[in-house]
Amino acid sequence: MIGEVLGSRYEILEKIGEGGMSIVYKARCNKLNRNVAVKVLKKELCDNPDIVNKFKREATAIATLSDNNIVNVLDVGSQDDINYIVMEYVQGKTLKQVIKEFGKLNYESTVKIGIQIARALECAHKNNIIHRDVKPQNVLVTDDGVIKVTDFGIAKSSDSSTLTNTTTIMGSAQYFSPEQAKGSFVDARTDLYSLGVVLYEMSTGKLPFDADSPVTIALKHIQEEPIPPKQVNSRIPESLNILILKLMEKDPSKRYQSAREAITDLEKIKEDPNAIIGDDKKDDNGKTIVMEAVNPVVDSNTSNNKKDSSVDSDDDFYDYDDYDYDDEEDEKPKSKSSSLGQKKKMIIGIIAVAAVLILGVVGVFSLNNSSAKEVTIPDIKGMTLTDAKKSLSDVGLVLEEAGTEESSEPEGTILEVNPEPGSTAKKGDKVRVIVSGGETKIPMPDVVGESIDDAKSDLEKAKLTNYKISYETSDYVDSGYVISTDPEASESVTEDTAITIVVSKGPAVKYVKVPSIIGVSQSTAAERLSNAGLGVSIEQRTISDKSQNGMVIDASEGVGNSVKSGTTVTIYVGVYKAEENTTNNQQNQTITGNKSDGETPSTPKEPPKKDDTSDEEKYKQKEDDEDKEKTPPPEQPPVEPNPGENKAKNK
Repeated sequence: MIGEVLGSRYEILEKIGEGGMSIVYKARCNKLNRNVAVKVLKKELCDNPDIVNKFKREATAIATLSDNNIVNVLDVGSQDDINYIVMEYVQGKTLKQVIKEFGKLNYESTVKIGIQIARALECAHKNNIIHRDVKPQNVLVTDDGVIKVTDFGIAKSSDSSTLTNTTTIMGSAQYFSPEQAKGSFVDARTDLYSLGVVLYEMSTGKLPFDADSPVTIALKHIQEEPIPPKQVNSRIPESLNILILKLMEKDPSKRYQSAREAITDLEKIKEDPNAIIGDDKKDDNGKTIVMEAVNPVVDSNTSNNKKDSSVDSDDDFYDYDDYDYDDEEDEKPKSKSSSLGQKKKMIIGIIAVAAVLILGVVGVFSLNNSSAKEVTIPDIKGMTLTDAKKSLSDVGLVLEEAGTEESSEPEGTILEVNPEPGSTAKKGDKVRVIVSGGETKIPMPDVVGESIDDAKSDLEKAKLTNYKISYETSDYVDSGYVISTDPEASESVTEDTAITIVVSKGPAVKYVKVPSIIGVSQSTAAERLSNAGLGVSIEQRTISDKSQNGMVIDASEGVGNSVKSGTTVTIYVGVYKAEENTTNNQQNQTITGNKSDGETPSTPKEPPKKDDTSDEEKYKQKEDDEDKEKTPPPEQPPVEPNPGENKAKNK
């Protein structure tokens, strides 16, 4: 097929998928110059005109659907015994791939995707088309996050005469409704049941019913109640838990009656996860409520299901084809030989299903009436899954996983056991367990360099509230800002991880600014320095300006300078001394006045000393002085001439 051109415009480029009855190719539309998907009916089926006609008829019907959440059918054609449908080509993944990649989705994503799937179903149902094979493999997630439902390959018009399928149960067993499982009459509510299963799988990562064979799965859909999804994933809001269980009601009359009803409640949950939903008080308004056509116990008058064809044998329950295709044969008038063959198939189907049911009844009877040995269920809480399986196996019990739950316990640890350890059970009984899925890990936010308030806000937005704050000095990070965190940024953490935020106290040596101290009194300056954490030393300086007396005229550190806390600052206080300044000025004038050019200034005279002599003593002194003046001086002896001196003179 690669390289062939269909309809003179669709050039086949590559194979992208294959289903039970068709192969899907990526092709190029040469007329519109765009990529398309071409679904080709397998050659071995082209000889059956009924299949070929139905293939074309239903494709034409689906082509009338126009909705953003449905993969559009663009063209239908035949060429050289090749029957094909041309569809919109979607670039992206299937929802099944997304679930496999993430394990389970958060409730917000589950609700958003669920709304879009329901809108696609609403569009189809309004046009009297039932999908009948709603499953994650048939839901595409585009690269832009848009949901598109595809593969209406087994869809039927709701007014078709072939709505009741008595020859083959179509659809994937894990997702189809109880009425599909029984081959009963189905209507649009069968798609809503399947939507519930898809929502269940998205929100828990598990299927509500699973087994080794399609028949066993079908019986579970009919007979067993699903484990509530909230028991599997405790993070699911109760509102979503209720919605899923209502969609999956066994009785169609107890489900949502239309896709629009489901959309309304899904949108409520989207706005408020605690919304009240699921009001069951509805007026039937005279509607005929469609009930199951048959009971789970099958007899020759109510079923002709085949054991091996309860699901198309080619259907791959875990395929990831973007455009999977599974189909069925319409019931048409057949020849006598065909009728005989059909009767033969019916008999085989009846025997097969009856055998399964009889075996189940016999098994229950045997268990209830046998003398099977009772054993005590061992305490397996806290064990790993492997150890728990072995512990139960050793006493003849079987471990069954009922789901996972996020927990601080290591992944794979047994959290809950039902029945409780210590109770008794019979050998061969199943013991259901809830297993820890571990904690959701996220990267540690980078808050280094942020203020402590911003850092706390960022951590709390990431739901990381188990943090403590410590303080350290730093010469490089401002006080109040984050220096580091433990764990470091980008390391994997959980909501319970203990986080330490290290915040700066500022420099190790505190620096303070010298306050304004010039021109103020000594006491004011000393007080300001003390308040700033600085020491004070006082020195005096003589000044001539009387107005500065007692004021700080200078300091050892400039005002506004940053200095280490505790530094002693010397302040210089002005002292005005008037007398000393006057005498000095007079002396300076005397020295200056006696100067002449070339002369050395004379030494200034000392001021007269104070005379402390009394008047009486002064008078007596005066008389003594006068007597001395009156007394003649004593006669001096004659001086003899010096001969040597005379000789010298004569020379």
